[in-house]
This record gives sequence, structure tokens and C-alpha cells, in this order.
Amino acid sequence: MTQLGGRAAATLALALLMGTATARTAAAQEKPKEPPASGEPAKPAQPPAKVTAEPEGFVVQSANGDYRLQFNGILQADGRFYENDTARLANDTFLLRSARPILQGTVAGRFDVYLAPDFGQGQSLIQDAYLDARFSEKLHLRVGKMKTPFGLERLQLESNTLFVERALPSDIAPNRDVGVRLSGNLGGGLFTYAVAVLNGVADGASGDLSSSDARDTVVRGFLRPFRKAGRPFRGVGLGVAATFGRQQGSLPVYLTPGQVVFFRYVQGAIADGHRTRLCPQADFYAGPVGLIFEYVGSRQRVRKDPGAADVTNQAWQVAASWLITGDKATPNGIRPRKPFDPRKGQWGAFEVAARVHALAVGDEAFAQGFADIEKSARRATAWGVDLNWYVTRNVRYVVNLERTKFDGGAPAGNREAETVVFFRGQLAF
Repeated sequence: MTQLGGRAAATLALALLMGTATARTAAAQEKPKEPPASGEPAKPAQPPAKVTAEPEGFVVQSANGDYRLQFNGILQADGRFYENDTARLANDTFLLRSARPILQGTVAGRFDVYLAPDFGQGQSLIQDAYLDARFSEKLHLRVGKMKTPFGLERLQLESNTLFVERALPSDIAPNRDVGVRLSGNLGGGLFTYAVAVLNGVADGASGDLSSSDARDTVVRGFLRPFRKAGRPFRGVGLGVAATFGRQQGSLPVYLTPGQVVFFRYVQGAIADGHRTRLCPQADFYAGPVGLIFEYVGSRQRVRKDPGAADVTNQAWQVAASWLITGDKATPNGIRPRKPFDPRKGQWGAFEVAARVHALAVGDEAFAQGFADIEKSARRATAWGVDLNWYVTRNVRYVVNLERTKFDGGAPAGNREAETVVFFRGQLAF
């Protein structure tokens, strides 16, 4: 009994000690934390970051959105098939037109970064890389490599253009360049403007470095005068853009819709002086209908010893589209009302489009011996039709037919007409 009583007493004592320790621990947990030695109040816990995956891309951002990282991408797999190409000017081919991972970020709520490398067509290059400071809706400052604020179709995202390849005016409109740009929206989107100072590139070209000490100045304004009016005029847009500068060195080549060179200057001809471009432009969107008009003119001083002259090249296009499924047409891509889902009887959105476009080289180029009429056409005139199937907001298939005729460009007279059928499968998010 004495031994049992001793064990019981020991057990009871141990239980009391454990209970006391547990009580002390609980009291310590409930006791409010002491403020920092500096006397500053403790900082509240930060809300967790947000991670989302949506049709617009994959996003990681802070709770208040001031810090944000977004991943997007464009993948375009094409086929080009040339009909009746007896001159063997091009090969039928499948190709990876674009393979572009895109990173977008925001720092401190006002500063945006955009980086878009491209690995399509067996090349590796940087398409866009810039920093955008949003001081207000009316004033943005952008520095880096960007699209030149000029051509209407050039400024559309590659994933949003109606046709597989851009129209002939984009052969003259400058593409991407490096420099600084001021832009903004006035009147709640009623008027947008852009003023840029860039290195300057040849017609239709992109560049990363300047070939001379000269710079291009670019100005563009676009007005939607009936933005606040009722339908159908609300979708009318009118704009004009111009570039002013000097170019020294290389001259452009001009490509057919099938991406085959149809005009080039002869060896020894160089750009040597002032260059100006002008681009009146307009678009119209109302319900399922879209229209685009664009004219581009370029005047460049060209030299081939011992002579020099100004050469004026011009191009234009008119394009129309109709979403036969009744979806809404916009310049920023199509969002099907009924994305593809056979179980619900939904097949996405279908769109038909047609365009006429042309490019004419100035007579001075041939009269002064800057170009050879037996090798380069003085004019290309084309028409095209296509069918777009927007399977979902992110997936699209295109079938496109283009027919181009030429004035000159062959020893016997006119270059052989080009007929090309395009196919594209596209993923863009």
C-alpha cells in the first residue's frame, strides 16, 4: 500500500506540473506582443499575392495590383501554297510564322515593362522591349523598342489582323524602331495622340540601331468624333500620321502578299537625304461589320552616282469584314459570344473578309536608273478574301486567298501574277 501510495502521489505531482506548464504556455500565447524596442507600432500582416489564369494570360500580382507580372504568348503556324508558279519564284511551305512568349509587368502601379522575343521562322530576335511610365491617362512616356506610331494596320497586334499577311501599305509603313514616345488619350478616348523621336528605319523595316546621326520624328493623331453618339456612327475613326527625317544607306525592298520580293533598287543606289511619309487612315466598326481604309506615301532622296532624285512611292488598301455569326467586330480581336463547345451546340464565331490593295513605285526610280524594270515591277495590285474561325477567344483558324498582278518586272513585260493560298492556326493569350 505504501508503495502504491507513493506511485500515486508521484503521478499526481507530475500531472500538476504538466498542467501548470500548459497554463503558462497558453497565457504566453494569449499575451499581446510587445511593441518593437523603437516604439513603432507593429506592421499589420500583408494580404497574400494573387495568382490567376485567365484568357488574358497568367498573372501574379500583389493584393493592390501595384506589382504585377503577366505571361502571354502568340503562336502562329502557317502554310503557303503558290498556284501556277511557273517561274518558280517561291516554294510551297509550312512555317512557324511567330513563336512569341510575352512578359508584361507593372512596378509601383505606374511603370509598365513589355518584353516580346520571337523565335519564329528559324530566327531569334527581340520584337518589343520597352518601359512605359503612366503619369496620367493623358500622358504616357515610353522608351525602348516599340512599334512606330504610324500605319493603322501595322499598329494592330499580329494576332488581331484580318488576313494572314498585312496589306501592301505596310510595305511602306515603318515597323518597329528604338527611341522615345509621348502618347495619351484625351476626352475619354475621343482623341489619341503620339509623338515619337526614333532612330529611323527603311520602309516596312524594323531596326535596333541607327545607321546615321539622323533621327525620325513621328506624329500621329486619331479621332473618334462620334464616340459618345448613338449607333451606327459611334464606331467611326479618322486619323493621320507622318514621319520626318533623313536616311542614309540601305533602301527598302517591297514584298508581295505571299512575302516574295517584287521590287528592289539596283546595286549602288542608296538613300541619301530627306525622307517624309504620310498616312491618312480610317476605320469603322458597327455590330458585326468592320471597315479599314489606309493610304501611305513615302518620299525619299535616292542617290546613284552621278545622279540623285526624290522617289515617291504610294500604297493603299480598303478592307471589309462581316461576322456572319453576329458577333461584335472590333480592331482589338474577336470574343465569340458562344465559344466552341459541341455539347452545347456552340461553334465559335465565323467571319468573312475581303480587301483590295496596291503599291506603286515612283517613275523616278526607273527614269534615273535606280531600279531595273525587267527585274522590278513598277506596280502591284492585289485582292484577297479570307475566312476566319474564332474557335475561342484564344484559338483561331484562317484560310486566305490572295491574287496579285504586276506592271513590269520581267524581260518580256509583266511579271507573272501571284496566286497564293494561306492557312493559319493561331494560339494567342
